Amino acid sequence: MKLKRLKIVEQIIIISLIGVLVPSVISWFVINNVSQHSLRQELGYSAQIIAKIIENNISSVLNADNHRLDEIVISLNHIPNEAQRNLFLKNLAINSEVFKEFEIIRPSETPEFNGQDRILYNSDTEQLWLIEKIHDDKYLKAEVNTKLIKNNIFNNIADEKNRRVYVVDKSGKLVFSHNFDEKDFNKNIKQLPVNLVNNIVTRFDEIKNQPRVYLKMDDIGLIIIVNTTKELTDSTINKARLKILAAFLIAAIVTLFLTLLYSYYLYFNIRQLFKGIIAVSRGNYKKQIVPIANIFTPREILFLSDEFNMMINEINDSYKKLKEKNKELKQLDSFRSNLVDTVSHELRTPLTSIRGYTSRLLRTDIEIDDETKHKSLLIIKQQSERLSRMIEDLLVIPDIEGAKLNINLEKVNLLNAVEDSIYSVKNIETRTIENNITNDFPCIYADKDRFEQVLINILGNAEKYSYPDTPIKIEAKFDDKKAVIKIINQSDYIEKQKLDTLFDKFIRLDDKTTRTTRGTGLGLYIVKGIVEAMNGSVHLKSTQDNIFSVKITLPLYKEETNEA
Repeated sequence: MKLKRLKIVEQIIIISLIGVLVPSVISWFVINNVSQHSLRQELGYSAQIIAKIIENNISSVLNADNHRLDEIVISLNHIPNEAQRNLFLKNLAINSEVFKEFEIIRPSETPEFNGQDRILYNSDTEQLWLIEKIHDDKYLKAEVNTKLIKNNIFNNIADEKNRRVYVVDKSGKLVFSHNFDEKDFNKNIKQLPVNLVNNIVTRFDEIKNQPRVYLKMDDIGLIIIVNTTKELTDSTINKARLKILAAFLIAAIVTLFLTLLYSYYLYFNIRQLFKGIIAVSRGNYKKQIVPIANIFTPREILFLSDEFNMMINEINDSYKKLKEKNKELKQLDSFRSNLVDTVSHELRTPLTSIRGYTSRLLRTDIEIDDETKHKSLLIIKQQSERLSRMIEDLLVIPDIEGAKLNINLEKVNLLNAVEDSIYSVKNIETRTIENNITNDFPCIYADKDRFEQVLINILGNAEKYSYPDTPIKIEAKFDDKKAVIKIINQSDYIEKQKLDTLFDKFIRLDDKTTRTTRGTGLGLYIVKGIVEAMNGSVHLKSTQDNIFSVKITLPLYKEETNEA
């Protein structure tokens, strides 16, 4: 199944959510775990410290009590009879805050004493006895004030209300406790390892965030258990977790809000770009982008908008130029087609004549008289000149179109130039060309060869399209700056619409299907290009009385400045 493409705003929202929520969740998870691990370790370390404190307190209290017992034992050894000893011990018990009662025992007479224990505890009566050897099989058994000892042991951790501390004997019977809870105590005793490590604080966790430790005091046979309650976990780890979560939620909400606000402006500006691109794709090259410019607008968007607008302007200009170039290409294509048609049609006739008459002159099987030879050579010459003119016309077109026409302006005698041109085109003896230019006509400033090429083309057209047996007239006049040359002949009236197109390439009065005259249709196009290159102008006129004229305006040559 093909996946649906998301819109820009949908992608921005999804990316924003992923970009904000995912890092926030991951960060919260990592930081929460780090914090939880640190607090868990701290709770574990504090439990170990408390165990060591309890151990030191127990050792300190029992050592002090044992020291007192040692002194009492020494004193007993100096009392001669048993009655005095009992009296002595009775008086000590009355006057002592630490010891409640003294008793001299023998292991054989005391089942609960094995002769090695230093401490005896009865959980039923909550009585604690310290044992000290007198001599041989006699031991001094002293009941300790457990309340006083308990106060001394737990005095340093009185503020630890959320800690539970149990001190038990080897059999697991409770000796002392802090914040006693029967259910919790039984659970700890049950989960206490079978093989205990002596004199080293050891953890035996069951719940990850509630570390527990034990410390076995091997010398006196007591076991210290320090437990972390759920209340302590809630007040440390869980509370810290909630604070971290709240901080991340606030940060995520603020970040998400700013991200969405930023995304809105970004989406709007991207949408503007999108509309601009659509407009361009549909051919509208005038569409400009107007982005929202504020603190949330990236500099790249503004830069892209400016560049897009510049690009649109350039595309619009290029499009206009392209339309002009396409028009030129169409004209060029038309020119190519017309050129092929013209060349194939117009060049074939003179080449055929030249080849035919040349073959005739080269024949050896017949004898050709001098008059026939002269006539044949004259036709070959005329067709060669015609061919040369056509080629010259074709070669000058690229120079005219590219404004690269090589013009050599100089002083030109108008009368001589006209006469040379008449001689070049006068190939029909019956056609009359009236040259009305006088000898005193001032010189013009032009290119002599190019000017004669212009006159030859105009006179050639006049000879082809004028009525038979009608004269072709050449007239000229001048003023202070310019000369005006007119070539006039009689021909059919040409409408103004048609007249305006005669300066285009390959335009003829008779089309290629009905043409009755020879020619390439380039004559007047070349005339206009050459005349304008010589700083002149050319105009056509046709009247209802069948008069056709070509007016050429060219600058006069100035003697004093040697310029036109």
